[in-house]
Amino acid sequence: MARRNLARSTRKPMIHIHAIVASALRHAPLSLVGGACVLMILSLAAPHMWQGSRISVTDIFAPIITTISQPFHYVADIVGGMTGITQLKAENERLKSENTRLKEWYQTALLLEAENRSLKDVLNVLPDPSQSYITTRVIADSGTSFVRSLLVAAGTQDGVNKGQAVMGGQGMIGRIIEPGSRASRVLLLTDINSRVPVVVEGANQRAILAGNNEDLLTLEHMPSDSLIEEGARIVTSGHGGMFPAGLPIGRVVKNEDGTFYVRPFTDPNNANFIQIIEKPEDPHVRQSVDALNAPDETPARVSAPARPSEFSADE
Repeated sequence: MARRNLARSTRKPMIHIHAIVASALRHAPLSLVGGACVLMILSLAAPHMWQGSRISVTDIFAPIITTISQPFHYVADIVGGMTGITQLKAENERLKSENTRLKEWYQTALLLEAENRSLKDVLNVLPDPSQSYITTRVIADSGTSFVRSLLVAAGTQDGVNKGQAVMGGQGMIGRIIEPGSRASRVLLLTDINSRVPVVVEGANQRAILAGNNEDLLTLEHMPSDSLIEEGARIVTSGHGGMFPAGLPIGRVVKNEDGTFYVRPFTDPNNANFIQIIEKPEDPHVRQSVDALNAPDETPARVSAPARPSEFSADE
């Protein structure tokens, strides 16, 4: 009997403890949510009140979190390395295939270059003057809603002149407008004041490429019946003599409303280094200009043709 009474007396507190634990577990979510709301309201009402506590808790738990996260970072690095190896293998295969195609195109380009040189020799075509480049770094930009320009670390002492074309990684991005002694400002093609004579490859259609302070460029002065296809390359036409002919700019894209725009090959906002085309003056053009500007001191006399009556009868 004593043992039974002892078992009953110890069982009652255990039942009360289990009931308390069960009740606490049932109300735990509400308690946690309520406590979180109270802490949030207090932090909003007095943000500086808990700042010291937050910093102390962060300092205490930061090493613990770092230690706990080390195995996860290790596993993530291993998985990332395995994934990276797989990607590298795929990239290697793609580059091998592309290299093979480029070798074939290289041989074709050599044949076309030899044929082009032979045809030029037959036609006695004057060669274009060679081009050189000035490579420099972009030191500032003013890509605002009203002005699209860059500041580059090269000036007149480096051979930079106003109007020279500026190339990015894959195509033309603008021209020099303000050359200084050590720095120069570049007006980007996307600026609203930019106008460049271009030609649409394939259609051989000439137009004016205009900026509009947007990422896409517009083609102006295009005939309504022009045959332009999406994806056609846009290059400089060389008209006016400001830019060399054939500088790549971008490709034609069609908008949802059917309007054609030009997407530049190079995004000028991501340009860190640029190339300024240092085009030398064509000596043949220089000789022609000098001949036209030379003073005509001894004008040649053109004699009038003889009249039929002035010829002798023997003739």
